[in-house]
Amino acid sequence: MSGQKTVTPSAESLVASVNAVKTRGLPPVHLWNPPFCGDLDMRIARDGTWFYQGTPIGRPALVRLFASILKKEGDKFFLVTPVEKVGITVDDAPFLAIDFNATDAGDTQVLTFETQVGDRVVASADLPIRVVRDPETGEPSPYVLVRANLEALIDRKSFYRLVDLGVEHEGWFGVWSSGAFFGIIPADELL
Repeated sequence: MSGQKTVTPSAESLVASVNAVKTRGLPPVHLWNPPFCGDLDMRIARDGTWFYQGTPIGRPALVRLFASILKKEGDKFFLVTPVEKVGITVDDAPFLAIDFNATDAGDTQVLTFETQVGDRVVASADLPIRVVRDPETGEPSPYVLVRANLEALIDRKSFYRLVDLGVEHEGWFGVWSSGAFFGIIPADELL
């Protein structure tokens, strides 16, 4: 393998690779399968803050760029370009849903979520809402699927607003969006 140079993964090399293949919209990370280059000291905290080498990334445009090349395979998260694939740490979900709008489309309610990186997601059968309850405390952790196995944790204020929109349906208390029902809690467990 003489002549090949070993590249240590870095945030800078990822930015350069993404900038070299500028596309409109999200890059086609599902089509990219470069070799694994190692882990990067990058972490996404449960509150949606991105860290690089222990320091919060303060440039929103850079966070959006990294979020656009995020991919999940099994239980692991990677930043992927056409030439690099590096592992990162995600504490819970890679995105945080910071707000949502509820609108009516005829007789159908539509819930549109916004993430901390500016993604907009319409909850539907293809992009469902799910709620996981802590087995010890019963505390709910609500999520909405953003894209390709990547979820957003729904922040507390938005979850409380969702609960205000909740109705009972087939033994569950939950919400409707785009014609699909998403159970939050069994109706018999309501106070």
